[in-house]
Amino acid sequence: MARIRILLADDHTLFRQGVRTLLSAEPDMEIVGEAADGNATAEKAAELRPDVVLMDIGMPGPSSFETTRQIKRNRPETRVLFLTMYDDEDYLVESMEVGANGYVLKDSPAPQLVAAVRDVCRGGSYLSPRMLSQLVDDFRTRVRTTDRLPRFATLTPREKEVLKMLAEGNSVKEVACQLNLSVKTVEAHKFNLMRKLDIHNKAQLVQYAIQKKVIKLPVLA
Repeated sequence: MARIRILLADDHTLFRQGVRTLLSAEPDMEIVGEAADGNATAEKAAELRPDVVLMDIGMPGPSSFETTRQIKRNRPETRVLFLTMYDDEDYLVESMEVGANGYVLKDSPAPQLVAAVRDVCRGGSYLSPRMLSQLVDDFRTRVRTTDRLPRFATLTPREKEVLKMLAEGNSVKEVACQLNLSVKTVEAHKFNLMRKLDIHNKAQLVQYAIQKKVIKLPVLA
């Protein structure tokens, strides 16, 4: 049976040693390398070609999000699993935008981390139960308050950004390039904002953006 080849990326040596001890005890897992900053993580991912990279947030050097983007660009089949102390929805969303396959909190029980590594290696995704619970609670809150809020207030900051850029005449591909996102991610944001605003075409989108002063009317000479 082929083992899951894992690269540990964390700037805390003792933490890496603990995770190494934990995962090396699993018969189907092996640690093939370690890294303590963004540059070393990208280099070792290219050199060692691991199945899974366990990625911390907040290491020295390039951000973990930029490092993940580089790893996925160079070798899409490598799975990236964020292992972090931050139970922050913005970090979670950003990790998904750059192509991460899972998000596990460092205070999770050991069996959850082991299960997460196996799940993402098999091609699935994994989200810590606490993060999933937060997302569900947030969704329920939005559902309860949507009818009382102006539609524009229901947009996320990223959706507002995409709305502005599309209304200014940028294509989905151009928006993706400028925001360093995938075309698929921008299309998802576009779909969500148009659904929330009950907008069905580009002309309505531009009209709405002008009405809400997201963009300004051009000044005629």
